[in-house]
Amino acid sequence: MPGSRNGCLDSAGMQDMNPIRQSHCPPRSNTVRTGTRQSSLRRAGYLVALLGFWASHAFANPALVIEMPSGAILYEDHATEPWYPASVTKLMTVFVALSAVRDHRIALDTPLVVSARAAMMPPSKMGFRPGSLVTLDNALKMLLVKSANDFAVVIAEGVSGSVEAFAEDMNSTARELGLTQSHFVNPNGLPDPEHVSSARDLAILARALYLTFPEQANLFNIGALRLGGQIIPNHNNLLGRYPGADGMKTGFTCAAGWNLVASASRDGRKLIAVVLGAPSLRSRTIMTAALFDRGFAGIDRPSKSLADLAAQTSTNSPAAAPDMHQTTCRKRGKAVAQFNAELDRLMSPLLAAKAKTPAASQHFVPAETLASPLPMAPRIAMVPRPAFDPVPVYAGAPEGYAGVIAQARPAHSPVGTPEPPSVVSAYAPATPGTALEDTPLRPDAGALPMKGAAKQAKVAARPDVLPPHRLARTETGDTVLPTTRKTTKKGSHKAAKKAQGKAPEGKASFAKASVHKHAKFAPKFAKQAHPTAHFPAKATAHAGKTKSKTPEKHAKG
Repeated sequence: MPGSRNGCLDSAGMQDMNPIRQSHCPPRSNTVRTGTRQSSLRRAGYLVALLGFWASHAFANPALVIEMPSGAILYEDHATEPWYPASVTKLMTVFVALSAVRDHRIALDTPLVVSARAAMMPPSKMGFRPGSLVTLDNALKMLLVKSANDFAVVIAEGVSGSVEAFAEDMNSTARELGLTQSHFVNPNGLPDPEHVSSARDLAILARALYLTFPEQANLFNIGALRLGGQIIPNHNNLLGRYPGADGMKTGFTCAAGWNLVASASRDGRKLIAVVLGAPSLRSRTIMTAALFDRGFAGIDRPSKSLADLAAQTSTNSPAAAPDMHQTTCRKRGKAVAQFNAELDRLMSPLLAAKAKTPAASQHFVPAETLASPLPMAPRIAMVPRPAFDPVPVYAGAPEGYAGVIAQARPAHSPVGTPEPPSVVSAYAPATPGTALEDTPLRPDAGALPMKGAAKQAKVAARPDVLPPHRLARTETGDTVLPTTRKTTKKGSHKAAKKAQGKAPEGKASFAKASVHKHAKFAPKFAKQAHPTAHFPAKATAHAGKTKSKTPEKHAKG
């Protein structure tokens, strides 16, 4: 510290009050003191700004509410922040598939083939075996309700020929729709650093689905499916719980958090809400319900359009998305507390408006009290799971179908194009078996299963020479089944003992050959092959008597 070497300041940094020593100390400059203080304040300001920036980016979850059909923005919070979309990606998968149907490149009743690549996708999945068939219509329903990752690949290969070709179609469609912050790598939203989007882009996509394909709006409003005897519920907890909720898609990975694109209609108005990166399923549901409550209650009013929000984006290339793994799947206590504080801020006007509602007297009930439903956000988590009438789906081609079948094939080739060997070999071979012989995607007959490879190699390396005990059995005519050997075990032992004591000298070679530890079984085998050649009549008769006591369950045939 300045001045500490000549004693002008003590060890604690305070000025020495001794007048003798003070006379030798140079006068301290006010400029130095002021500059030091300003530098400390400046560093403290930088630290506070950095902490504020980090906190806002670490816990600020993107959210956006727009009004249909205008696209006017009612609420917006970090809507242009890059984010991992997770399974919300499947909204783009549906858009590309329905565009192919509109352009007559494929039909909803076209059967799709489940490839080996699709069957290897991680859950959530339907789990159909390679070679199975499912129509595009049923595949889309299972994709949206079950969020099936394997069926996303099935649809991609059926529409565009391959996953890579379908990703190209997804990005081309994104550019046409104006999704300037989105880049898609796969059709299911499985983790990939280059697979990103934003709340703004997802709201544009959801709006485009309703406006472009209004006849398919019911695809997003299916509460449950029935596949045979199995009931498959939808992951969207708003369906059947929030009044007027009518569809869209959920998503979750540890890197993305809990995502949701939802729509709801009330009193002739339709809103779309996007919530990304919630720390839990419950938080995501309450946040979305609160945003709908605010929009329908008139607390949030149209302020700007999606076009105005697009002008805030600096580039047309997606940026890196934050990884929420630590705050979603590990230490999420701080993230939950921050998210709950944001929920309290959003719901405080709703609770205040509820408190100011005129109380009903015994003789008069205000009409606005009956017409305005109570805010659902505070109590939506307590609403029990609804019981839906499940929509039936099935596996296989339609009855009597005689058209083309869509499967993995060269990129962007027409449906029905046969796949070349190079395309088939790009995927893992299916398990060999007769059950897949007649399917369009036949397994490789020369392929070996991955399990048991070490055992097969050991068997292949085994020498053809038999061990001594097996060789002795072969030489004595070992042609008896194991079941027959068990039934004649006692009789053979007795016959062998008597034969060793009464066998002629010319037959001694057989007794000498039975010195091996397993040779006690040799007379049994020899007797079976030659019943009278090497044994006296008494021994043979005794053996025959023993056989007669054996049950007849092995005498068939």
